[in-house]
Order: sequence, then C-alpha cells, then structure tokens
Amino acid sequence: IGYTIPMFTGFIIMMVSTIIFAFGETYAVLFVARTVQGIGSSCSSVAGMGMIATYYPDDKERGNAMGIALGGLALGVLVGPPFGGIMYEFAGKETPFLILAALAFFDGCLQLLALKPSIKPESQEGTAYKELLRDPYILLCAGSITFGNMGIAMMEPSLPIWMYKTMHSSEWQQGIAFLPASISYAIGTNVFGPLAHKIGRWLSAMIGMLIISVCCFALPFSKNLGHLIAPNFGMGFAIGMVDSSMMPHMGYLVDLRHVSVYGSVYAIADVAFCLGFAIGPALSGTIVGKVGFHWMLWIIAIVNLIYAPLMFFLRNPPAREEKMSLIMNDQCPVQYVTYNQNDASPQSEEEYDYYEFKQGRP
Repeated sequence: IGYTIPMFTGFIIMMVSTIIFAFGETYAVLFVARTVQGIGSSCSSVAGMGMIATYYPDDKERGNAMGIALGGLALGVLVGPPFGGIMYEFAGKETPFLILAALAFFDGCLQLLALKPSIKPESQEGTAYKELLRDPYILLCAGSITFGNMGIAMMEPSLPIWMYKTMHSSEWQQGIAFLPASISYAIGTNVFGPLAHKIGRWLSAMIGMLIISVCCFALPFSKNLGHLIAPNFGMGFAIGMVDSSMMPHMGYLVDLRHVSVYGSVYAIADVAFCLGFAIGPALSGTIVGKVGFHWMLWIIAIVNLIYAPLMFFLRNPPAREEKMSLIMNDQCPVQYVTYNQNDASPQSEEEYDYYEFKQGRP
C-alpha cells in the first residue's frame, strides 16, 4: 500500500497512546499505553526509512538524507528526558504527555497536507523476510544496530537509580544526565551521514562500537553529574556513527543483493533497534541485581568490543549474480550502434567494419 498511509496511521496511534499515558494510573494501563505506542512508532519509523530509501536511490544522497532523519530521532531523544523530568517536577505527570499529544496531532495535519496519504503499491514484489534474514551481511548490520544501542538502553532504567543512590540526584538531574548523549547523537548522525560514505560505512560502524566500549567502561567511575558528561557525550556520538552508517547500508545491501524494495529490510533494521531497547532494560535490572551497575556496563562494553571487528566483513559485500550482470552492463564501455532497417548503409569506414561484423562477414 506504499509508505504514506502506515506513516500517518503511526502518528494517530502514538497520539492515542500518549493521551493514555497522561491519564493512566495503574501498571496495566501504562503497559497497554507503552505497547500501543510501540505499534505506532514501528509504523512511522519503518515507513519513514523505506520512503527515504525509495526517494533517494543514489547511495551517497541516501546516506545524507538518513543522517538528517536520524537527527530528527535524536531531537526527540534530546528533548525527551530533560523535558519529562522538568515538567514532571514542576507541572505534574499529565502536562508533558498532553503537550506531546498536541504535537503528534499537529504532525498528522502536516502529513495530510504534504504527503496526502494514499495507496501507492510498489511496482515489484520485495524479497521475502526469510531470504533477507538468511543474508549474513544484513544480519551483521542488524547485530551492530542492536549491540550499539543496547548500552544506552541498559542505562535508561538503571542510570537514574544509580545516580539517586550514589549522587542523591533529583528528578531533573536524572533527566539532564542523558542530554549530552542526545546532543552528540544528533551531531554524530549528521556528520557521519555523508562522512561514512567517504571513509567506508563498515569502518565508521567499527570505530563507533569501539568508542561505545570505552565509554561504557569509563562511565561507572563517575562521581558526580559533571563526570557523566564526557562518557555520555562519547556514547551518543558513537551510537550516531553506528546508526547513520548501518541504516543506509541496509538499503545498499538490498540494492546489491536483492530486490530494491525497502519496507522489509527496514522492518528488520527497526526490529534490531527495538531489540536493543527491549533486551537492554529487561536485562538491566537482573544484571544490576546480580553483579552491580559497574559490571552491567562492562559486560556490554566487552560485547561491543568483540563484535566490532566483524564489521570488516561489510567492507566489500559480494553482489548476487543477476545483480552483478546488471552492474557489469552499466560499467561496460562498449557503445552499440543501431541502424534503421530501411537505411542500414554505413556512412564511414569504422561504421562499415561494424556493419560487416554485424552481418557475420569476416
């Protein structure tokens, strides 16, 4: 059905879930609101990435566009924690959610005017999920997105509690702690959207995962709010490197090895992203309870350190045979001359030789 209707539907669902958040008081209601919000978010993010990949077939332009789009994601993450912390402390629980619901409604109106949602099916059928999931290069990209984001995902529920216990931080300070990561994520996605294409997206993702390892190792040594700035800034910047490299690379792999229809591959990318944010918080409490906050971050640092060298395999992924033949045809320097059947006489010596060759004469 195309990308516009799922995107518009996603924002309607998110507006409804945000209103439920505003007035929900029990765990069950908030659980439902979070589930509904996830459905809306998946509609919007998959449709958005697929739309960008379709409208920007050039690999370099696609990387730039996705860097800007991920910068939009960063803006939401940038504003969210401090906005939520400050509004909760000074205006109550309902206010920030009602403001977000109004913004979602405004965004839906803009989509009605600009995108004019309608059914626009793809001209060809995309590659099946099963085949995409069997592609080791797509799985490598998905794994880097998952593990790259798992560090910050594990920190989201555990860092505020750790700050409260060790630093006696207030609610607004716990929200502000994520601000450096959000700012640097916005910088990283916009810088490495175009830059990763020049240096190699595999190298950008590898360096990003190594920086994540260093920041996860250093963060538990922080003694006050100021000490959290550098590791959080570095982690956000590094995650931006990974996301802005791997998101367009997923589209490139589909162009290179499969059918150039992008909904399925960006669903896989979104699942990989969400998997990090699902496994991270779920494991965070258990790991902190067993081995402590320090070892929780050091474990994810070790995982990123081990996974980073695997990015080398994305350096020059092979094309499928049928794709390779198309690429070779595009790069072939031979110029073919066609003649009108009614006037096939050669006009020069070179054309005469070619004409004789086409007729099968020596």
